Amino acid sequence: MKGLVFQSPDWLYLLILLIPALVWYILKGRISKASLQFSSLKAFPKGAGHLRQYLRHLMFVFRMMAFSLIIIAMARPQSTTKWKNVKTEGIDIIIALDISSSMLARDFKPDRLEASKDVAIEFISGRPDDRIGLVVFSGESFTQCPLTSDHAVLINMFYDIKSGMIEDGTAIGNGLATAVSRLKDSKAISKVIILLTDGVNNKGDIAPLTAAEIAKTFGIRAYTVGVGTLGMAPYPVNTGFGVQYKNMEVKIDEEVLRKIAKMTDGQYFRATNNQKLKEIYQQIDKLEKSKIDVKEISKREEEYLKFVLLALGLLLMEGFLRITVFRTLP
Repeated sequence: MKGLVFQSPDWLYLLILLIPALVWYILKGRISKASLQFSSLKAFPKGAGHLRQYLRHLMFVFRMMAFSLIIIAMARPQSTTKWKNVKTEGIDIIIALDISSSMLARDFKPDRLEASKDVAIEFISGRPDDRIGLVVFSGESFTQCPLTSDHAVLINMFYDIKSGMIEDGTAIGNGLATAVSRLKDSKAISKVIILLTDGVNNKGDIAPLTAAEIAKTFGIRAYTVGVGTLGMAPYPVNTGFGVQYKNMEVKIDEEVLRKIAKMTDGQYFRATNNQKLKEIYQQIDKLEKSKIDVKEISKREEEYLKFVLLALGLLLMEGFLRITVFRTLP
């Protein structure tokens, strides 16, 4: 949004001088007499010079316009440009998703992994202005999709995720570190990791809190989400008769997840069912938008030169007309 303000508006009071100048010009025109007088106008075509007589007032108009523009220039006009809800650089988000075999537990519908994918896709669809990427981890980690604004491609990558793609286990530190590596060089005004896991760190060569320290160094905020009901949940177990589900205690290293969130100025959430997981994503969505909405940028630029050049152009035009079309006899 652009507007015009004046740094020294008191100069604008000089525009009042245009009123007496206009009065003087009108009175002068009424009492002035021609330099050459003729006893008869029969020798001149009827109406000759009528248009030229009116056009001669242009010189006065040009002079007054130039005077007005010079006064405006002295008042130092400045254009202001304001942006609210600034999203010029947006928010860069990496979703780090646990795809270990325990994510197939059926305390979520149809299971933890599919529920996490569905809610994440809905979250992505609601943030068209942000770049979002995807890291998956279990016993190791890798980047499924780097930061991108092409959300259709990213969503297709989510559909391709399956448990068992990589070595089983829970390497929370590696997953977090891989996400950090994708965000550390970002120039975005806000860099965020959303890490979802349902277990305890038991694999990987990077400790979760060490990865959190690295995230903090690069100004990356981590929202950690523990996925799993309270108490017991039906986990998949390989048997001689195929995969069967057995009720087992849900164990999530909430203490570590809380520390990661606290160290990086984020928050920890516990999702115990599909609806709770959806609400957590909605809360994260609001938290990140609120950090953008309060910002406002204002920029000013000097505009006086445009008025000076326009005034000079009018004065040159007035002078040209005076010595050519409206030249008077000595």
